[in-house]
Amino acid sequence: MLELRGIGASAGIAIAKAYRLEEPDLTVSKKEVADKTAEVLRFDEAIQKSKSELEKIKEHAFRELGADKAEIFEAHILVLSDPELLNPVKDKISSEAVNAEFAMKETADMFVSMFESMDNEYMKERAADIRDVTKRVIGHLLGVEIPNPSMISEEVIIVAEDLTPSDTAQLNRQYVLGFTTDIGGRTSHSAIMARSMEIPAVVGTKTATSDIKNGDIVIVDGIDGDVIVNPSEDVIAGFEKKKAQYEVQKAEWAKLVNEETVTKDGQHVELAANIGTPDDVRGVLENGGEAVGLYRTEFLYMGRDQLPTEDEQFEAYKAVLERMEGKPVVVRTLDIGGDKELPYLNLPKEMNPFLGFRAIRLCLEEQEIFRTQLRALLRASTFGNLKIMFPMIAVVDEFRQAKAILLEEKAKLVSEGAQVSENIEIGMMVEIPSTAVLADQFAKDVDFFSIGTNDLIQYTMAADRMNERVSYLYQPYNPAILRLVTLVIEAAHKEGKWVGMCGEMAGDPLAIPVLLGLGLDEFSMSATSILPARSLIKNLSKEEAASFKEEILSMSTTEEVVEFVKTKFNL
Repeated sequence: MLELRGIGASAGIAIAKAYRLEEPDLTVSKKEVADKTAEVLRFDEAIQKSKSELEKIKEHAFRELGADKAEIFEAHILVLSDPELLNPVKDKISSEAVNAEFAMKETADMFVSMFESMDNEYMKERAADIRDVTKRVIGHLLGVEIPNPSMISEEVIIVAEDLTPSDTAQLNRQYVLGFTTDIGGRTSHSAIMARSMEIPAVVGTKTATSDIKNGDIVIVDGIDGDVIVNPSEDVIAGFEKKKAQYEVQKAEWAKLVNEETVTKDGQHVELAANIGTPDDVRGVLENGGEAVGLYRTEFLYMGRDQLPTEDEQFEAYKAVLERMEGKPVVVRTLDIGGDKELPYLNLPKEMNPFLGFRAIRLCLEEQEIFRTQLRALLRASTFGNLKIMFPMIAVVDEFRQAKAILLEEKAKLVSEGAQVSENIEIGMMVEIPSTAVLADQFAKDVDFFSIGTNDLIQYTMAADRMNERVSYLYQPYNPAILRLVTLVIEAAHKEGKWVGMCGEMAGDPLAIPVLLGLGLDEFSMSATSILPARSLIKNLSKEEAASFKEEILSMSTTEEVVEFVKTKFNL
């Protein structure tokens, strides 16, 4: 028996035979071609075949996983339409008289190397996209079949170095009970898709592919991040029991779907969900969400070759507001930049895009883009309970300027005879330490705050959370972070305003008791985290949690906080 440790990327327990999803032999050798025109034509045919396959995968992903996951494959199709990738390949074939697969690999490797060297997670993901589509094209050129996980017809655990988005989207949930990979983290495409599909997954084991053979019996524990290879009957029995307990727990959570979120001492807090597209609303309602705490509108702008129109945006916002039937919907205005780029905007490359021209900074300069979005939001406002928030606010003037533009567009719409709600709350994200420190001043202007802990933590600790060498500094429970959160909550409450949190920390079982004690009003998380969070909060006393506030804030290390919380709240 062998035990591997990784990262629990999708909760649940799976036990089945291992199915190694191995890379095909795509070894490419350089060959001279006599008919360069025919070789370019052969390359074009391989591109078209690959596009056709990706269209089918995209349709499958749309049906099974929703629009935002399908957009990954729209991006792949765009890569195969990008002249910056295709033209150099054709030029290489024509100028050097080399075979298409060699020209494709040389060109793609150059782009992958360039993107992977950038200190920018978005660009690193683009490298993965290029690698994925290149593999498909070269497979067609070599006549090698690319593995198709959708053809699996028996219950298995997938074992792979990594799963590409196209691999994951093709998994048949009837037969693929779980998967484990050598590399990856909770924010990788495969992990996000696994959670959407509710397939147990452990990523980042480092050695799964070298330690696990085809046919080995494997246990994937996505709750604790463990992978057990060829376990004894007793160990299997133990995990079967754990799996049954987890299913019972899920059934208990499901009973809470129509209940409000109330603490043991009768205090109500709001449990909301983070969404990316209108299709995600179904998951919010099925999991008992009381609101949408973060609608990431940038998905409307991504995976396409031009800006969405005002009417396209209006229809998307209207759809979400109507489906939520009067429950609050907090919409974040365009947050592009950093790890999210729009190729069609042709923005200049930056040394450090996370600290650069992004989010509200871009919107205040590119006002036509911003005003179009605000008009669409304002027109949709009468169809539900809309709240608008601005991202990446660093100084008070940015918020005031953004709000002034919004009010200008509102006045224009009203003068044109359009219906606009008079009850739209206008708030902002707290992601930058300077904003948290000055929260008492911002609180005079805003209607609410939403704390984006993913960025707040990495900016406060000066540590990129995607960089494995400094990931130990990504510490949600660090007293420095908790003090900043406290500054924001206390400043807002003093002005009679409410505070939400939409970073991953809001759904973290260890963080919830602390945040409850600090006075957080709204917790926004992935939809599948809502019912477990509601169950936890029902068993917590807000008064008791608050009584530990000063003691926790006086601690000096993350470890002290974690140990204290586990002990006091039996976690």
